Amino acid sequence: MLKKIVLPFVALALCSFSMSSFANDNNTTTRQNLTFRDAKVHMVKIFKELDDAKTLYCGCDIIFKGRGYMPDLESCGYKIRKNEKRARRIEAEHIMPAWEFGHDMTCWKNSKRQGCSTDDQTFQLIESDLHNLYPAIGEVNADRSNYKYTETLRGSGYGKCQMVIDRRRQRALPPERSRGIVARAYLYMSEKYGVALDREHINLFNQWNNKYNVDKNECLRNKLITKVQGNDNHFVTEKCKKKHLD
Repeated sequence: MLKKIVLPFVALALCSFSMSSFANDNNTTTRQNLTFRDAKVHMVKIFKELDDAKTLYCGCDIIFKGRGYMPDLESCGYKIRKNEKRARRIEAEHIMPAWEFGHDMTCWKNSKRQGCSTDDQTFQLIESDLHNLYPAIGEVNADRSNYKYTETLRGSGYGKCQMVIDRRRQRALPPERSRGIVARAYLYMSEKYGVALDREHINLFNQWNNKYNVDKNECLRNKLITKVQGNDNHFVTEKCKKKHLD
Protein backbone atom coordinates (compact mmCIF):
# COMPACT_ATOMS: atom_id res chain seq x y z
CA MET A 1 0.00 0.00 0.00
CA LEU A 2 1.43 3.33 -1.05
CA LYS A 3 1.70 5.93 1.64
CA LYS A 4 -0.55 8.93 1.12
CA ILE A 5 1.27 12.24 1.08
CA VAL A 6 0.49 15.74 0.01
CA LEU A 7 2.46 18.00 -2.25
CA PRO A 8 5.15 19.95 -0.39
CA PHE A 9 3.20 23.19 -0.44
CA VAL A 10 -0.05 21.69 0.85
CA ALA A 11 -0.54 22.17 4.55
CA LEU A 12 -3.98 20.78 5.29
CA ALA A 13 -6.04 17.80 4.29
CA LEU A 14 -9.38 18.35 2.59
CA CYS A 15 -11.43 16.96 5.42
CA SER A 16 -10.24 19.76 7.70
CA PHE A 17 -11.27 22.53 5.29
CA SER A 18 -14.16 24.90 5.76
CA MET A 19 -15.08 28.05 3.87
CA SER A 20 -13.07 30.09 6.36
CA SER A 21 -10.00 27.99 5.55
CA PHE A 22 -9.74 29.77 2.21
CA ALA A 23 -9.53 33.25 3.75
CA ASN A 24 -5.73 33.38 3.81
CA ASP A 25 -5.22 31.77 0.42
CA ASN A 26 -4.36 34.58 -1.98
CA ASN A 27 -5.20 32.34 -4.90
CA THR A 28 -8.72 31.73 -3.61
CA THR A 29 -9.91 34.97 -2.05
CA THR A 30 -11.13 36.26 -5.43
CA ARG A 31 -12.78 33.01 -6.46
CA GLN A 32 -16.35 33.48 -7.53
CA ASN A 33 -18.86 31.20 -5.82
CA LEU A 34 -20.31 29.51 -8.88
CA THR A 35 -22.76 26.65 -8.70
CA PHE A 36 -21.94 23.52 -10.68
CA ARG A 37 -24.79 24.42 -13.03
CA ASP A 38 -23.33 27.91 -13.52
CA ALA A 39 -19.91 26.42 -14.17
CA LYS A 40 -21.25 24.15 -16.91
CA VAL A 41 -22.91 27.11 -18.61
CA HIS A 42 -19.67 29.09 -18.47
CA MET A 43 -17.74 26.11 -19.80
CA VAL A 44 -19.79 26.15 -23.01
CA LYS A 45 -19.15 29.89 -23.46
CA ILE A 46 -15.43 29.48 -22.78
CA PHE A 47 -15.00 26.70 -25.32
CA LYS A 48 -16.88 28.71 -27.93
CA GLU A 49 -14.06 31.26 -27.73
CA LEU A 50 -11.24 28.75 -28.28
CA ASP A 51 -9.59 28.55 -31.68
CA ASP A 52 -10.06 24.81 -32.00
CA ALA A 53 -12.44 23.40 -29.40
CA LYS A 54 -12.13 19.66 -28.90
CA THR A 55 -13.18 17.09 -26.30
CA LEU A 56 -10.67 16.23 -23.59
CA TYR A 57 -9.61 12.65 -24.21
CA CYS A 58 -10.60 11.84 -27.77
CA GLY A 59 -10.01 15.22 -29.39
CA CYS A 60 -13.36 15.21 -31.18
CA ASP A 61 -14.47 18.49 -32.71
CA ILE A 62 -17.17 20.23 -30.68
CA ILE A 63 -20.33 21.33 -32.47
CA PHE A 64 -22.09 24.24 -30.78
CA LYS A 65 -25.87 24.41 -30.95
CA GLY A 66 -27.68 27.21 -29.19
CA ARG A 67 -26.60 27.17 -25.56
CA GLY A 68 -25.24 23.65 -25.72
CA TYR A 69 -22.83 21.49 -27.66
CA MET A 70 -22.27 17.98 -28.96
CA PRO A 71 -19.27 15.95 -30.17
CA ASP A 72 -18.53 15.29 -33.83
CA LEU A 73 -17.68 11.61 -33.43
CA GLU A 74 -16.61 11.17 -37.05
CA SER A 75 -13.99 13.92 -36.70
CA CYS A 76 -11.96 11.79 -34.27
CA GLY A 77 -12.86 8.32 -35.50
CA TYR A 78 -14.77 7.54 -32.31
CA LYS A 79 -16.34 4.09 -32.06
CA ILE A 80 -19.23 3.72 -29.64
CA ARG A 81 -18.53 0.96 -27.12
CA LYS A 82 -21.98 0.43 -25.64
CA ASN A 83 -23.85 3.57 -24.53
CA GLU A 84 -24.92 5.37 -27.71
CA LYS A 85 -27.00 7.98 -25.91
CA ARG A 86 -24.10 9.19 -23.76
CA ALA A 87 -21.60 8.78 -26.58
CA ARG A 88 -23.49 11.36 -28.62
CA ARG A 89 -23.44 14.03 -25.96
CA ILE A 90 -20.82 16.07 -24.15
CA GLU A 91 -20.59 16.07 -20.37
CA ALA A 92 -18.56 18.14 -17.93
CA GLU A 93 -15.74 15.81 -16.90
CA HIS A 94 -14.22 16.39 -13.46
CA ILE A 95 -10.57 15.65 -14.26
CA MET A 96 -10.04 15.05 -10.56
CA PRO A 97 -13.24 13.11 -9.82
CA ALA A 98 -15.71 14.42 -7.24
CA TRP A 99 -15.16 11.23 -5.27
CA GLU A 100 -11.47 12.03 -4.88
CA PHE A 101 -11.97 15.45 -3.33
CA GLY A 102 -15.23 14.66 -1.58
CA HIS A 103 -15.30 11.15 -0.16
CA ASP A 104 -13.59 12.09 3.13
CA MET A 105 -16.04 14.92 3.80
CA THR A 106 -18.81 14.42 6.34
CA CYS A 107 -21.55 15.16 3.82
CA TRP A 108 -20.28 12.39 1.53
CA LYS A 109 -20.15 9.88 4.35
CA ASN A 110 -23.74 10.77 5.25
CA SER A 111 -25.35 10.98 1.81
CA LYS A 112 -22.72 10.63 -0.93
CA ARG A 113 -22.26 13.26 -3.64
CA GLN A 114 -25.90 14.33 -3.77
CA GLY A 115 -25.83 15.43 -0.17
CA CYS A 116 -22.56 17.33 -0.63
CA SER A 117 -23.83 19.08 -3.77
CA THR A 118 -26.95 20.15 -1.95
CA ASP A 119 -25.76 20.97 1.57
CA ASP A 120 -22.01 21.60 1.76
CA GLN A 121 -20.64 24.97 0.62
CA THR A 122 -17.02 23.80 0.59
CA PHE A 123 -17.86 20.87 -1.69
CA GLN A 124 -19.94 23.13 -3.94
CA LEU A 125 -17.00 25.51 -4.33
CA ILE A 126 -14.62 22.72 -5.30
CA GLU A 127 -17.15 20.92 -7.52
CA SER A 128 -17.67 24.06 -9.62
CA ASP A 129 -13.98 24.92 -10.17
CA LEU A 130 -13.68 25.45 -13.92
CA HIS A 131 -9.99 24.60 -13.95
CA ASN A 132 -11.01 21.01 -13.15
CA LEU A 133 -13.87 20.81 -15.68
CA TYR A 134 -13.50 19.88 -19.34
CA PRO A 135 -15.91 18.74 -22.07
CA ALA A 136 -15.70 14.99 -22.62
CA ILE A 137 -17.73 12.43 -24.53
CA GLY A 138 -20.39 11.20 -22.12
CA GLU A 139 -19.67 7.50 -22.65
CA VAL A 140 -15.98 8.00 -21.81
CA ASN A 141 -16.90 10.09 -18.78
CA ALA A 142 -19.16 7.29 -17.56
CA ASP A 143 -16.62 4.53 -18.25
CA ARG A 144 -13.78 6.42 -16.57
CA SER A 145 -15.91 6.86 -13.43
CA ASN A 146 -13.60 7.80 -10.55
CA TYR A 147 -10.72 5.59 -11.70
CA LYS A 148 -7.20 6.85 -11.10
CA TYR A 149 -4.83 7.59 -13.95
CA THR A 150 -1.84 5.42 -14.73
CA GLU A 151 0.82 5.18 -17.44
CA THR A 152 1.04 1.40 -17.69
CA LEU A 153 -2.19 0.05 -19.11
CA ARG A 154 -3.09 -2.06 -22.10
CA GLY A 155 -6.40 -2.37 -23.81
CA SER A 156 -8.51 -1.17 -26.68
CA GLY A 157 -9.82 2.36 -26.93
CA TYR A 158 -12.88 3.74 -28.69
CA GLY A 159 -11.97 3.33 -32.33
CA LYS A 160 -9.23 5.84 -33.11
CA CYS A 161 -9.66 7.38 -29.66
CA GLN A 162 -7.00 5.67 -27.56
CA MET A 163 -8.48 6.34 -24.15
CA VAL A 164 -7.78 3.08 -22.32
CA ILE A 165 -9.92 2.10 -19.33
CA ASP A 166 -9.38 -1.06 -17.31
CA ARG A 167 -12.54 -1.74 -15.31
CA ARG A 168 -11.02 -4.68 -13.47
CA ARG A 169 -8.05 -2.68 -12.19
CA GLN A 170 -10.10 0.53 -12.05
CA ARG A 171 -7.42 2.53 -13.84
CA ALA A 172 -7.42 4.82 -16.88
CA LEU A 173 -4.71 5.86 -19.34
CA PRO A 174 -5.56 9.02 -21.28
CA PRO A 175 -4.16 9.67 -24.77
CA GLU A 176 -1.02 11.79 -24.97
CA ARG A 177 -2.98 14.80 -26.23
CA SER A 178 -4.68 15.19 -22.85
CA ARG A 179 -1.99 14.14 -20.37
CA GLY A 180 -0.58 17.64 -19.81
CA ILE A 181 -4.05 19.06 -19.25
CA VAL A 182 -4.87 16.25 -16.82
CA ALA A 183 -1.61 16.69 -14.90
CA ARG A 184 -1.90 20.45 -14.50
CA ALA A 185 -5.51 20.17 -13.34
CA TYR A 186 -4.58 17.53 -10.76
CA LEU A 187 -1.58 19.45 -9.43
CA TYR A 188 -3.71 22.59 -9.16
CA MET A 189 -6.53 20.83 -7.32
CA SER A 190 -4.16 19.11 -4.91
CA GLU A 191 -2.42 22.36 -4.06
CA LYS A 192 -5.49 24.55 -3.86
CA TYR A 193 -7.80 22.30 -1.88
CA GLY A 194 -5.37 20.13 0.04
CA VAL A 195 -6.31 16.90 -1.70
CA ALA A 196 -3.72 14.27 -0.76
CA LEU A 197 -2.03 12.38 -3.59
CA ASP A 198 0.12 9.29 -3.21
CA ARG A 199 3.75 9.37 -4.28
CA GLU A 200 3.03 7.43 -7.47
CA HIS A 201 0.62 10.07 -8.74
CA ILE A 202 2.64 13.07 -7.63
CA ASN A 203 5.51 11.67 -9.69
CA LEU A 204 3.24 10.80 -12.62
CA PHE A 205 1.61 14.23 -12.84
CA ASN A 206 4.91 16.05 -12.47
CA GLN A 207 6.30 13.93 -15.30
CA TRP A 208 3.30 14.62 -17.53
CA ASN A 209 3.39 18.33 -16.71
CA ASN A 210 7.05 18.48 -17.77
CA LYS A 211 6.73 16.25 -20.84
CA TYR A 212 3.50 17.53 -22.39
CA ASN A 213 3.48 21.25 -23.00
CA VAL A 214 0.65 23.75 -23.27
CA ASP A 215 -0.81 25.02 -26.54
CA LYS A 216 -2.70 28.19 -27.42
CA ASN A 217 -6.06 26.74 -26.45
CA GLU A 218 -4.93 25.64 -23.00
CA CYS A 219 -3.48 29.09 -22.34
CA LEU A 220 -6.59 30.88 -23.62
CA ARG A 221 -8.87 28.60 -21.59
CA ASN A 222 -6.86 29.44 -18.46
CA LYS A 223 -7.25 33.18 -19.15
CA LEU A 224 -10.97 32.92 -19.82
CA ILE A 225 -11.54 30.90 -16.65
CA THR A 226 -9.58 33.50 -14.68
CA LYS A 227 -11.93 36.22 -15.94
CA VAL A 228 -15.01 34.24 -14.90
CA GLN A 229 -13.77 32.62 -11.71
CA GLY A 230 -11.23 35.13 -10.41
CA ASN A 231 -8.14 32.89 -10.19
CA ASP A 232 -5.81 31.14 -12.60
CA ASN A 233 -4.20 27.71 -12.61
CA HIS A 234 -0.62 28.82 -12.06
CA PHE A 235 0.75 25.52 -13.39
CA VAL A 236 -0.75 26.50 -16.75
CA THR A 237 0.20 30.17 -16.43
CA GLU A 238 3.86 29.35 -15.83
CA LYS A 239 3.99 27.07 -18.88
CA CYS A 240 2.29 29.70 -21.06
CA LYS A 241 4.81 32.35 -20.02
CA LYS A 242 7.73 30.08 -20.87
CA LYS A 243 6.27 29.46 -24.33
CA HIS A 244 5.31 33.15 -24.72
CA LEU A 245 1.65 32.20 -25.09
CA ASP A 246 0.48 34.33 -22.15
